Parts: sequence; C-alpha cells; structure tokens
Amino acid sequence: MPFNQAYARVLGAGHLTLGLMTPLERIPGQEADVARETALAARAGALGIAALWTRDVPLAIPQGSSGEAALLDDPFVWLAALALAAPGVAIGTAAAVLPLRHPLHLAKAALSLDRLSGGRFILGLGSGDRPEELAAFGVDRPPDVLYRERWELLRSALAPLEAERAAMLAASGGFVPGLAPVARIPMLAVGSARQSLQWIAAHADGWATYHREEARQQGRIALWQRALEERAGGRRKPFVQSLQLELLDDADAPAAPLELGLRAGRHALLAYFGRMARLGVDHMLVNLQGPRPVAEQLEELGAEIVPHLQGLRVGADAP
Repeated sequence: MPFNQAYARVLGAGHLTLGLMTPLERIPGQEADVARETALAARAGALGIAALWTRDVPLAIPQGSSGEAALLDDPFVWLAALALAAPGVAIGTAAAVLPLRHPLHLAKAALSLDRLSGGRFILGLGSGDRPEELAAFGVDRPPDVLYRERWELLRSALAPLEAERAAMLAASGGFVPGLAPVARIPMLAVGSARQSLQWIAAHADGWATYHREEARQQGRIALWQRALEERAGGRRKPFVQSLQLELLDDADAPAAPLELGLRAGRHALLAYFGRMARLGVDHMLVNLQGPRPVAEQLEELGAEIVPHLQGLRVGADAP
C-alpha cells in the first residue's frame, strides 16, 4: 500500500527538500499571531517550501540554553489552520509526544488531519524530554516501553489494510476511530525516542534527528543505513535533519556554527545543503533564527535556495 502524497513530496522526492518549523515568528512569553503565521505559511507555500512542521508542547516548561518556556498551540489544531492557509504544502509534527498521548486519540487526530488536508500529513513521534511533563500527565511507566507499545497500537489504528488493524480492534473492543485511510500516513521517529537505531529502522518509516558537525552526521547516516540493512532488509527509508538557521543578508558570508545549526549567507548555505544531500539527507527541517526578519529570510530561501533543490540529488556521488 503506497504512502500519502506528503511522503512523495517531502521524503521520497529523490532530491533534498526544505521544510520550516512553525510558528515562524516567535516572541518569548507570547503566543503566535495567528493571522501573521497563516500569511507566512501561505507565502511559504507559494515559494515552494515542501513542508510546515510544529512541536507538541503541552506545558510551558523552560528548556534549552535560553530557558525559554514555549507557548505553543495544540499541534493538530495548529496544523489544520496551516493546511488551510497553504494548500499543497505538507504538514507534520516534529514531534507529537507519544508517551503523553493515548494512541487512539493520536490516531483520531492523525486520520482527521490527513483526510482534511488531502493526504498531506506526516506524523513525527518523540518520547518527550521534559520530566516535568511526564510527571504532570501521570506517566508512571518507563517512557521507552510506553513508546514501543503505543507505537504498535497507533500503527495498527492508522493501517489502510484490514489485516493490519487487528491490534487496534482488540484494544478498542471492535470500534474504529475512523475509516481506514486510502494511503499510509508516514510515521517518523524523531530524535532517539529512547530506542535503539535498530528498532527505529525496523518499525519507523523514517528517522528525524538533529544537526551535527558534518563528519559526525555522516557517521550517523552510515549507522542509519547499516541499521536498515540489518533490520529493514536494506529497504531505503528517509533521513530528516533539523537545522537552526540564521540566513544572513550578506550572500557571501561564510558558514559559522550555531547551537544545533549554523549562520550563513546563501552561497555557503546552498553548498552545505548540497553536501548534506550527497551524504543522504532527504529533508532539511529549518528553524529560522536571528535578528533578521523571518519574512526576509523566507523570501531569500524561496528565491535563491528552493529553485536549486531539485539538482541536489540525495546520495549522489556519496562515498
């Protein structure tokens, strides 16, 4: 059974594709400006951005080196608004926190969003990295075990084929959250998910991980490909990388490291994208940063980067 159209557009295009983390404009301590964000989403779609992503943050808990407590809307409601604003653009979670959500609730949300968007949804699933959230939601079992158990039930609930839905029917007493989808909704493991890479290779439709220095990322991609050989029969599955990016207005500015990303002018950025595509990165999930207005960075990405992406073949000339 084939995947939905989001998979082909974002993960299986054969060349590097570009996605953006939303909300695009973030002001610490404030919720997103819905009118502004939907306008930016529409513009991103017009510029050829392949996907718009969001995070699942149920509680505003300070995190990271900045100590920011993100105030984000429910990811599924938020993505529904973006799907309406940007027809044709894929939408995805990066990531929904599986140990905090009942898999049948997740299945209902994923099936609804995929149907309402016309098959444009990608379900990224993480294990959560905030102990305070696990405590607040009463998670009293190891998150790694919950992740594996709930993944299997969720996979069954999202299956297009009747033969694959037995686990869901047994858990629900024979009742369904909705009609089976006409195509598979891609399920990505995001981060380590507290699982081995071998488990992810065997069970997920792809793996999304964070930015690393290039030589280290090359090593991670090699490990991913080896795990696919061992646990997925050598079947190719996509590799997604997140990137914190400050796109500088000086087109010739060299790349310099940021925490989990880089700042660069467009020429250095395009060269970097080319190298990562050759190493095997299928999709680059960009989180725009820095003092330069996000709208300006978005326009430059659309005008100067996106038109070149089809030439950045994934795995081409890889060592």
